[in-house]
Amino acid sequence: MTSRLAAVLWDMDGTLIDSEPIWIAQQFVLAERHGGSWSQEQGLALVGSDMHDTAVAMQAAGVDLEETELVATLERAVIDSLRDDVPWRPGARELMAALHAEGVPQAIATTSSHEMAALVAAAAPAGSIGVVVGAEDVTRTKPSPEPYLRAAELLGVAATDCVAVEDSANGLRSAVASGTAALAVPNDAALPEDGDFTTWPTLAGRTVDDLRALLG
Repeated sequence: MTSRLAAVLWDMDGTLIDSEPIWIAQQFVLAERHGGSWSQEQGLALVGSDMHDTAVAMQAAGVDLEETELVATLERAVIDSLRDDVPWRPGARELMAALHAEGVPQAIATTSSHEMAALVAAAAPAGSIGVVVGAEDVTRTKPSPEPYLRAAELLGVAATDCVAVEDSANGLRSAVASGTAALAVPNDAALPEDGDFTTWPTLAGRTVDDLRALLG
């Protein structure tokens, strides 16, 4: 008997799109503009964190902006880059298109802004992303389960019948806590070696049936 796959809930940065290098590059630009110092290690340590944590880290590194302005400046730079080119992760577009062809709903649940997620959703295969949950759409971001629970709620499905796809430790904690079948696809962030999740090295070559099997 085939397992019911009610929906697939996607993390965005590092999972659907290879945006982490863009974030880190813009962190360097912002730090240098304000006479601060930044490193690749600092950028990688923030993968999967919410924007508050990013702002605090960059303020400590010498960026003399209050949190709201810092976050807005950084996000605007990343959004402008994504308007020119959306760098999809291997296999992501193909799997989204296959899910859409089989009528499986999909959502983006991200710690980035709703605006950024909506831009990525619009660039995805037509009709594939039905719901977007950004940082401002929840009261608590990842590692809280709220983003994934909210995405499932908006799609009208039970989180326990969904697969959530992640690339960061914070995101995996969120996905597992929400009751979804959590899938890790490593990218730049360090991930735990084991836990209540499945790991695929890549989305490339994966099928809808592969996702269904995660709910078995």
